[in-house]
Amino acid sequence: MRRYETIVIIDPDLSNEQRLPIFEKLKDLIAKQDGFLVIVDEWGDKRLAYEIKKRSHGYYVCLDFCGTGALVNEIERFFRIDDRVLKYMTVLLDKDADVERIKEQMAEAEASKEQTAQDTTASDDESTADTKLDDSEPEDKQDKAEISESQAVESETTQTGTNEEEK
Repeated sequence: MRRYETIVIIDPDLSNEQRLPIFEKLKDLIAKQDGFLVIVDEWGDKRLAYEIKKRSHGYYVCLDFCGTGALVNEIERFFRIDDRVLKYMTVLLDKDADVERIKEQMAEAEASKEQTAQDTTASDDESTADTKLDDSEPEDKQDKAEISESQAVESETTQTGTNEEEK
């Protein structure tokens, strides 16, 4: 099985509900052709380098999948027919992709993502506790600032008084 990557630019005026049928159709095509969808990465609305079908923006989506040449032909046929698709490009990533290895990599990536999410949650809890401790510090800083201001005023009056005595 070969591994492909397809970048699709979809009409940016479509809502999420109108984009979902496109993704569902792609998933169905891949499943019918005995392919394997690795990831659907939605990059979002971006400015185009040049106008395509009188549009200056497009909604970018990156599809990473495994399949045969017939699957790629079927997906590109769907893109040519659908008016919601502004442009697409498919490239071959790997001529002989091991689907089992790809599934293992996906599982590892998912596990590391979950671990990162747990670490982030734990660090957020710690930072919240640190913030509560930091709330007491500004009062001390304000007191110190008031003391230093009063000392500065006293030193100015002392210097002024000394200068007046010399005259």
